[in-house]
Amino acid sequence: MLKETIFREYDIRGIADRDLLSPDIEILGRAIGTYMIRRTGKKVNLGRDCRLSGPRLHEALLKGLLSTGCEVTDIGVVPTPLLYYSVYKFHAEAGIMITGSHNPADYNGFKMMAGKAAVYGQDIQDILKLIQTGDFENGTGTVTQADPITPYVEEIPQGFDFKRRIKVVFDAGNGTAGPTLHRLLERLNVEAVEMFFEMDGAFPNHHPDPTVEHNLEMLKDAVREHKADLGIAFDGDSDRIGAVDENGNVVWGDQLMLIYAREILSRKPGSTFIGEVKCSQIMYDTIEKLGGKPIMYKTGHSLIKTKMKEEHAELAGEMSGHIFFADRYYGFDDALYAACRLIEIVAASGKPLSHQLEGLPTTVTTPEIRVDWPDETKFQTVAKVTAYFKSTHRVVDVDGVRVIFERGWGLLRASNTQPVLVMRFEAETPELLKEYQSTVESALQAAI
Repeated sequence: MLKETIFREYDIRGIADRDLLSPDIEILGRAIGTYMIRRTGKKVNLGRDCRLSGPRLHEALLKGLLSTGCEVTDIGVVPTPLLYYSVYKFHAEAGIMITGSHNPADYNGFKMMAGKAAVYGQDIQDILKLIQTGDFENGTGTVTQADPITPYVEEIPQGFDFKRRIKVVFDAGNGTAGPTLHRLLERLNVEAVEMFFEMDGAFPNHHPDPTVEHNLEMLKDAVREHKADLGIAFDGDSDRIGAVDENGNVVWGDQLMLIYAREILSRKPGSTFIGEVKCSQIMYDTIEKLGGKPIMYKTGHSLIKTKMKEEHAELAGEMSGHIFFADRYYGFDDALYAACRLIEIVAASGKPLSHQLEGLPTTVTTPEIRVDWPDETKFQTVAKVTAYFKSTHRVVDVDGVRVIFERGWGLLRASNTQPVLVMRFEAETPELLKEYQSTVESALQAAI
């Protein structure tokens, strides 16, 4: 029986050989198939990333889907954005991606779409209830194959005309980005240096999570060695982008958001933008000064996509490098497309990437600080800390607690994808940063 803790806020995820055993995944396939048939229809697109557990999980899930009568279109090993794209292009009624995303190599999981909407929150709990009650549809399904990569690599370059040929180092991290990105780059006016484009689910060179600076060290070195204009990295399933400037300095997700937002506001004044609770206050304040409407919201790709549609936002983004373009695109997180948009801005400006952030106020920030914490207690712990700070400070509690200090802020939230608590801090000086971090960490210790 699948553990309830793997049914998370916006996906189903666990350690493959411990939490995702084949007989259980076949039952999960029956539940997902039943849910989709009753919600949107039986035409389901199915993709997977390059993790070593992928073929086994694919076989088991497919067996379950077919037993409910689903008409499955198998799109093979692809980036997660290509699963989303295939649902739009092939007019599917649902989509399932087997992926461990940015997690360690022994993890895997399932991201889902019902129609063009993400399956998350209560919807995922409803799938769990189907398993618990055994309330499944019965039928004889079909499976066919389709290739979404060819139409994708033909369509995306048509939206770009780089005014200047710049040199870019790309680190695919042995994830799914490499083969598709190589075909894209052949059609774009860019001098590309390719790193780790061969798919390998063991991730032999470094772990593909561009939010961890250690994973970007080889990219930084290559950018400096090749005297490139910038470097771009991808996570394992290619829905997160990471970037470094020509000097090898990391450009974090909220900074990328600001670069993209400036360009969009030059064409679409007054546009709405969605950020999440880990993003810098500078991002929100600068977008507002430029005439945009910034909205702070919860972390999570499914949650952000839904909020974008509600607010008719042109762009949304997260510190984790999930960037969602509704402007000129479909509104889902696609790191390959986000890379093209970044190259376009740098090429058009005539200046390297570092210059795109000139003139902004300077603050001191931490990266995401991740503290191992049991899944079973992480949300209760954050609730205790939130209650404490509500009595002493102004807080934003849309997702965890963002404590507003006089000259900065501190965040504590529970991860929806891993057994960890996430913290981040921003202040005007290093001394204040240390003080704010100490204040939040002390409250966390008191809540144990």
